[in-house]
Amino acid sequence: MMNQRIRTGEKPYERPDYETSFNVSSNHISHQMIYTGEKLCKCLECENSFTRNSHLVAHLRTHTGEKPFECPDCGKSFSRNFSLIQHQRTHTGDKPFECPNCGKSFCDNSSLVRHQRTHTGEKPFECSYCGKGFSTNSNLISHKRLHTGEKPFKCPDCGISFSRNSHLIVHLRTHTGDKPFECPDCSKSFSQNSSLVQHQSTHTGEKP
Repeated sequence: MMNQRIRTGEKPYERPDYETSFNVSSNHISHQMIYTGEKLCKCLECENSFTRNSHLVAHLRTHTGEKPFECPDCGKSFSRNFSLIQHQRTHTGDKPFECPNCGKSFCDNSSLVRHQRTHTGEKPFECSYCGKGFSTNSNLISHKRLHTGEKPFKCPDCGISFSRNSHLIVHLRTHTGDKPFECPDCSKSFSQNSSLVQHQSTHTGEKP
C-alpha cells in the first residue's frame, strides 16, 4: 500500500481546508497538532503540555538542570541553543535588534521589546492586588512582594532578607566594603550609584 502511494504520489493525510499535506503519518500528526492548537506532548513532572516533542525535550531540562549548549569563549552552559546564541553576542558585541524610535540596539529581541515600552508607555503586567501596571514581568513580581511580605533574598553573613536581589547586592557591600561607583572628579568611591549622584552635586552645584 505504501509503495503504491509513493508511485502514485497519493497523500493519505490531507486537510481539505489547508494547503499542506504529508505522506508520513508522524509528520501529519505534528502538523495537525499545530494547526488545531492541540498540545499532546505532556510533561509528567509538572503537566505542562506542548505541540512539539522538541519543545517538551527543551522544557524537561528545566527539571533536570541539563545544559548541553556550552559557550566556546567562556564555558558558560545553557539549556537551549537560542540562549547560547544570545549569550555569544555579549562576546562579539553584535546587537542586531535596533529600536526604530531612537536607534538604540540590543542583542536580543526581548530586550528591544522591553525597551520600546519606554517610548510607548505600555505597561502590560498588572498587579492583581492593587491594579498597578508594569512594563516588565520581573518588576511586577518584585512589586507583589510588597503585598505578600515575601523576602526571598537572604544575606549569608547576617541573615537579613530582602524582597529584591538588587537590594541584597547593595547590602552585601556593607560586609565586603566594596565601593564600585567612583566619582570622576575626585575619585571618591561609593557603594551605591544614588550616593555617587548625590555626591557629584557637590562639584556641580546642581541638585540631584
